[in-house]
Amino acid sequence: MNYSEALEFIHGVEKFGMVLGLDSIKNLLDRLDRPQDKLKFIHISGTNGKGSTSTFISNILIEAGYSVGLYTSPFLEVFNERIRLNGCNIDDQDLADSVELVKEACQKMLGEGLAHPTEFELVTATAFVYYASKQVDYVVLEVGLGGRYDATNVIDKSLVSAIASISLDHTKVLGDTIDKVAYEKAGIIKKKGQVIMYEQGPEATEVVERVCKEEGANLIISRNSGIEIKKSNLNNQVFDALDYLGNKYEDLKIRMIGRHQTKNALLALNIAAYLMENRLADKLSREAIYSGLLKSKWPGRMEILMDSPLFMIDGAHNLDGAQSLVGEIDRLLGEEWDKILVLGLLADKDVDGIVKILVPRFDRVIVTLPNNPRAMDVEELAYRVGMYCQDIICIEDIGQAVDYSFDLVDRLTRDEKARMHETEKRSKKSKSRQKKVTNENPKKKAIIGAGSLFLVGDIRSHVNRSISDR
Repeated sequence: MNYSEALEFIHGVEKFGMVLGLDSIKNLLDRLDRPQDKLKFIHISGTNGKGSTSTFISNILIEAGYSVGLYTSPFLEVFNERIRLNGCNIDDQDLADSVELVKEACQKMLGEGLAHPTEFELVTATAFVYYASKQVDYVVLEVGLGGRYDATNVIDKSLVSAIASISLDHTKVLGDTIDKVAYEKAGIIKKKGQVIMYEQGPEATEVVERVCKEEGANLIISRNSGIEIKKSNLNNQVFDALDYLGNKYEDLKIRMIGRHQTKNALLALNIAAYLMENRLADKLSREAIYSGLLKSKWPGRMEILMDSPLFMIDGAHNLDGAQSLVGEIDRLLGEEWDKILVLGLLADKDVDGIVKILVPRFDRVIVTLPNNPRAMDVEELAYRVGMYCQDIICIEDIGQAVDYSFDLVDRLTRDEKARMHETEKRSKKSKSRQKKVTNENPKKKAIIGAGSLFLVGDIRSHVNRSISDR
């Protein structure tokens, strides 16, 4: 099997959809000699921040000298991003070889009249097979959806079950209240296991505490009150933090934008502190924590692709994510910025809520279409955007939408310079207007691509190609 054949097999099972439950993935892995039993896991669930937290702890362990697998979803640009080893995407042939083994096991299941595993189950099994073959020291395992019935929860035990920020998302599957969602996220908690949780509101906390008590698990809460931010801008953040043991870390530095990322970094730090305290990773050190946090990047999450004009992308695909993005826009991009939003959303999200939060912060909006069958039609999305912004254009093709945003910046800049030049000419005849001209400054320009991660990945690819073509 080659790489193309492997992807064709994986993506070819989309028709089987999403099935909540673990019977199929257990059956599949049993036929593969249970590769998950050969691995040590740090299992991470949550609504927002689980990807960032996974990246932070993965890099901390890598910096300590360990071989580390990182399993995440979805991918932004290439499928291989989902299965990483020591910071690198899985090799094409390694992927093909692992998928071939999974396919053989799958065909045996079908031959016995069993249901076809879903795409996510196949990918999860592929990751386990690959990591077991590489004999990695640790696997940082990000939950795909929920936790309780997610395919990643097929593992019998973990070193740590970590729970990132919990908010409403996928409500048709996980429930329409915080306590229902929290119960699903807490499904990764193992009997007598160790749980480390991002500090939550009381509703989610009570649910996690109850599940921990039922399972006899120990709970550590990563207290965000121990964070003191010293610097936070478009380039990096510097902060002090206390781990759950009371140890102070001064001048921690991360390159991820957004104050919420300091909280995700602290959650990862506390995971590392627990592993060190309980001698589960003897090579871990404070130096590895500092270096791992600094080297961590999480593409598509408040990621700056260009400085001039400023071009940022963010997968603000739910209310909590949109609110975090708006908080950083308000803090970092004030009235001196002319802000353009390239927006595309999936119809099964809380579109009205996201639009209401995001759109009023922008001067202009370009509505486009994410490459996903669940994407909301551009005219329908534009209608909702129109309640908060009048300067809207619909461009279905993502590449054309991005190119238009660049052209718009150029046009705005030219018009601004022309107006200033004309004002300066007139001011020569009036000393009283000279002061106004002297104090007038052109606005800085910012383009932000936000919404669906399927949109953000395509924007990222297009912008990077544009940069390389220059």
